[in-house]
Amino acid sequence: MEVSNVLSEIDVACKKQDGKGCRDLVVKIKSLAKESERNKRGIVSNGACGVLSEAFQAFSMASSFDENDDILEEILSALTIMFPLDAQAKGFSGSVSAMQCLIWFLSSRDLSRRRNTVLVLKEIVSSSSSDNRRKVNELSQTEGAIEAFFKLIKDPNCPSSTKAALLIIYHIITSSSTKEKQVRKLVNLGTISLLLETSLDAERSTCEKALGVLDGICDTEEGRRMVCDNALSMPVLVKKILRVSDLTTEFSVSVLWKLCKKGEMEDDRSVVFEALQVGAFQKLLLLLQVGCGEKTKEKASEVLKTLNLHRNKMECVDPMDNFKNLKRSF
Repeated sequence: MEVSNVLSEIDVACKKQDGKGCRDLVVKIKSLAKESERNKRGIVSNGACGVLSEAFQAFSMASSFDENDDILEEILSALTIMFPLDAQAKGFSGSVSAMQCLIWFLSSRDLSRRRNTVLVLKEIVSSSSSDNRRKVNELSQTEGAIEAFFKLIKDPNCPSSTKAALLIIYHIITSSSTKEKQVRKLVNLGTISLLLETSLDAERSTCEKALGVLDGICDTEEGRRMVCDNALSMPVLVKKILRVSDLTTEFSVSVLWKLCKKGEMEDDRSVVFEALQVGAFQKLLLLLQVGCGEKTKEKASEVLKTLNLHRNKMECVDPMDNFKNLKRSF
């Protein structure tokens, strides 16, 4: 009853555009949720996510976000406690005005505010619903969105923010109707070098997401060309096969497949020779012997056939590789 009453009061405060009153009520709800897991479940089951998201949408429609800065920030903070967001909450949070406000928050110097914002955005776009593509499209078309996510990866002050930004970018460049435009922006910002450097020593989850974004970038012609031109690409991709997780192996093989396929189609075999130089043939052959998913197996086999055609021209195996002596016909 207490929760129900507070949520009703928040709804009334929103309609009156009473920012101070609404903020005090949100603080109360947040305090109750933090007291115990039982409280949190009770608050969520009473529809708190939907009420708070609707309040965020209402206060984001002001002529200037500065006018309701405090209440908007407080609502964001409360929402992060109640993940996962339900469909109703994602609907309100994914509205045009709310999305613009969230991107505006990403430019803040406050680390906590940026973290809360990107985590809410990740919730909005990480959905299997039919409405997900529309939200991803709206986000991709919001001015400054890609640049804001890039900044979160470039300045990794918070691991959870970095991973959330990578995941959102992945959804944008694989699901949005403007993915080629977004990839062009990412390329111009210098994202390819950043992704490769990030994946070098990153922990498993971050590495997987960075390589996933790289794989998405390689779906475009411009993206493949820029990845081919980067000196780190081949060494990093080959190194990550069978090193971190099944997913990093899957993404690494997928990128290799796209790059080598491009090299053969354009009769530019420099990328193939580079792959041979860093020991891709032995690594992929070992992958097939160890075993992997069906799609990865098909791509690895195709790359091996391409590499095998040129092995007699150039091959140099990394002396640090544990399988440097693996020599078998294919």
